[in-house]
Amino acid sequence: MKSVFGIVLSLCVAAFSTQTHAGGDALDQVKNAGVIKIGVNTDYRPFGMRDQSGQIVGIEPDLARDIGKRLGVKVEMVPVQPANRIQFLQQGRIDVILASMTYNQERAKVVDFIQPFYYAGGTGFVAHKGSGFKSWTDLHGKTVCGVQGTYYNRAVSEKYGVNIAAFADLTQAINALLNNSCVGFVEDSTVTAQLLSDSKLKDFDAPLPPDDVQPWGLAVAKQNANTPLSKFLSDTVASWHKSGELINLEKKWGLPSSEWLQTEHKKVM
Repeated sequence: MKSVFGIVLSLCVAAFSTQTHAGGDALDQVKNAGVIKIGVNTDYRPFGMRDQSGQIVGIEPDLARDIGKRLGVKVEMVPVQPANRIQFLQQGRIDVILASMTYNQERAKVVDFIQPFYYAGGTGFVAHKGSGFKSWTDLHGKTVCGVQGTYYNRAVSEKYGVNIAAFADLTQAINALLNNSCVGFVEDSTVTAQLLSDSKLKDFDAPLPPDDVQPWGLAVAKQNANTPLSKFLSDTVASWHKSGELINLEKKWGLPSSEWLQTEHKKVM
């Protein structure tokens, strides 16, 4: 009996040791492979999109390339959507999520958010000019378009009683808005601000102020929490704030100055 117990105990210890070792060696695995796989947006202007040649560009792809440069490895940018990015991470198809993912407690139960956070956004709303909406409570009972898997859908639905018609991606949601399938469109406030510069939305505006500003974070799989990989990413984000790199990218890609970003920069000066 003691022998059997000893064998079982040894196997359990070995399994735990292997799991811990694997998580702790995640950074070494990336370096040995010579590539880091980073999940990014491809339709979330200006944070991640494709240019005319099909290359993935934007604020977050620029940050992804910087991560690769610091590690001395190639960056493989894997297109993700809000509805599948966590699944891709859990399946090992990507090493890091860098795709405008808002922090919340529910997500923090299944992924490890890297702190400090690198950006923040509120909930933005786009509607036809002259829609008459003056406050978020005016949307109660109305149908609003959104993108599947985004934080904003549930937050607005629960807080203001909005009916969300969620679409697979940003393009489909905007097309539904243009076809009058909904009274407006809800997304991150930085994205809605950019969308309004598009000529096809010339008859739309943002009648409501951004609501519920929340931080965005890089994320790794739970087993890679508190490992050299997460420590490296945390130090990298901190350096982006300290150097002003995030502020510079905001300017480069035509975003208005973010008060949240300015505050974070001053904290580390």
